[in-house]
Amino acid sequence: MAALLDAGHDVPLVLTQPDRPAGRGLHPAQSAVKRLAEARGIEVFQPLKLNDGEVLARLGAARPDVLVVAAYGLILPQRALDIAPHGAINVHASLLPRWRGAAPIQRALLAGDRETGITIMKMDAGLDTGAMLPPHRLPIAQDDDAQSLHDRLAALGAKAIVAALADIVAGHARFEPQPGSGSTYARKIGKEEAELDWTRSGVELERAVRALRPAPGARSRLRGEMVKIWRARLVARSGTPGMVLQCGAEGILIGCREGALLATELQRAGGTRLAAADFLRGFPLSCGECFGAAR
Repeated sequence: MAALLDAGHDVPLVLTQPDRPAGRGLHPAQSAVKRLAEARGIEVFQPLKLNDGEVLARLGAARPDVLVVAAYGLILPQRALDIAPHGAINVHASLLPRWRGAAPIQRALLAGDRETGITIMKMDAGLDTGAMLPPHRLPIAQDDDAQSLHDRLAALGAKAIVAALADIVAGHARFEPQPGSGSTYARKIGKEEAELDWTRSGVELERAVRALRPAPGARSRLRGEMVKIWRARLVARSGTPGMVLQCGAEGILIGCREGALLATELQRAGGTRLAAADFLRGFPLSCGECFGAAR
């Protein structure tokens, strides 16, 4: 939104989801877009759902020329899509039709994709199926995690939506149907996916650690408690899946189906994130102990 305002666009109304409990104290937390809107003196509306006559009337009263949607998390009904003369334009963090859905950044990392990007799409009744402008591509770095990739895509998306709106106003925008093949669905990350399965390959588990950082965080059971693994790298060594193969200042080496994972930053339940050496001082481990299900 900051990019739209800085480009001179008038934003009469901002919709964002209701404040949600967050943090250890579970206090209601405002979204970043709400904080920015209030700081800029823009009206904020936080409905629980959009398929409601009163909500749609309020949206229509703002008399928007176009609706700009980014990571909103609620489905827009057709009546909402029809309110603005130029429709609803979505900023989607993938190269559509790959990774339609709620978690395109995490799914791209989990799949080992080498590139992603931003697609500006005209929304329709389907799930990320609308006609689109040519995508803006972005390579995925070997050390990217969900946060770093999100931040780079956010910067790219800001530039892309400003350029798209300029083309729409000038009558130059040409939205084309999405390709008929290559579609995949980026379902929301479930809590069950956060627990590492050591019978998978080290390549897959290294991707999972990056994709799940910063939330919800990759984790594994150890001595009956859940331990989060925040950073790890692949090592070309074989060993029993889940077994501690080596412990030291460099990290904790854990066996996988293929290869091994060197965990370099960990966190006990209720504790703080620690480098492996500091973690081991408070939680000494021995070779032969196992992460994951009891053996």
